[in-house]
Amino acid sequence: MAHEHSHGEHSHDSEANEKALWIALALTGGFMLTELVGGLLSHSLALLSDAAHMVTDTAALLIALLAIRMAQRQADARRTFGYARFEILAAAFNALLLLGVAVYIMIEAVRRFMQPPELQTGTMLAIAVLGLVVNLISMRVLTAGQGDNLNLRGAYLEVLSDMLGSVGVIIAALVVRYTGWTPADPIVAVLIALWVVPRTWSLLRTSSNVLLEGVPSGIDPLAVRETLAAQPEVEDVHDLHIWGLTPQRRLLSAHLVIADTLDAQHGDRLIARITELMHDTFDIAHCTLQLERSHCAGHNRLHPHDALHAEP
Repeated sequence: MAHEHSHGEHSHDSEANEKALWIALALTGGFMLTELVGGLLSHSLALLSDAAHMVTDTAALLIALLAIRMAQRQADARRTFGYARFEILAAAFNALLLLGVAVYIMIEAVRRFMQPPELQTGTMLAIAVLGLVVNLISMRVLTAGQGDNLNLRGAYLEVLSDMLGSVGVIIAALVVRYTGWTPADPIVAVLIALWVVPRTWSLLRTSSNVLLEGVPSGIDPLAVRETLAAQPEVEDVHDLHIWGLTPQRRLLSAHLVIADTLDAQHGDRLIARITELMHDTFDIAHCTLQLERSHCAGHNRLHPHDALHAEP
């Protein structure tokens, strides 16, 4: 039974995500040089940290766009599941970029505490306000797809961190401008970095789990095993594996021990029923089920035509 989204729906989602990324890239890339030059002229670490995020944003958005294009490629003889995992690689790379930037900001902040430079608060404010507007627009266009797409979530986190960076720079510039307290600048930079790190770590952990073929979030393997074993025809379940090409495209394979009285026709029906059950209960899109006779030592397999690959 066909339960997966149609190729047309997947294509529509990919086109929408790609369009959002292009808009965000145009805004981010166009503003990146302005903010970088402004940070150097104003000697503001908070502004430079935001500019550094913008540099990584531009790279991350380009990678995310490449990932979408790669993921759209059809499966071939060497990539039988297609290229969907490329988006997960992009998300992991973006997370590593963000972590690297956070470490750099913290190291630079220590130096700034010991040797505070003279800040040009007027330049800081003007560029930070413009950056805030750019980031808010970018966030708006990326919001729709980031909830269920790990690649887009990574890009969204990059832009979100920049938005907070712009807010932080505005606060730091106002504090320094009206109080003369220059430590506000590196303090704000460190706070931005500390806010980004746990969210970036969560993205890296999720993408790593997919790449390591871990059980997708929200699925209890014990519950899946119990559901399989609860079928009247199933006497035992072993070699159960649950993983995902992406967090949304979940797969399962298992060996099911059945009574030796069950014929091939009933075996086909059992596989079809379990495949539909796995989709409806656990949102598992692809099942590979192998039936084995209970009376055979070592769980010998049925005739090859009974070991079916079923996809809802």
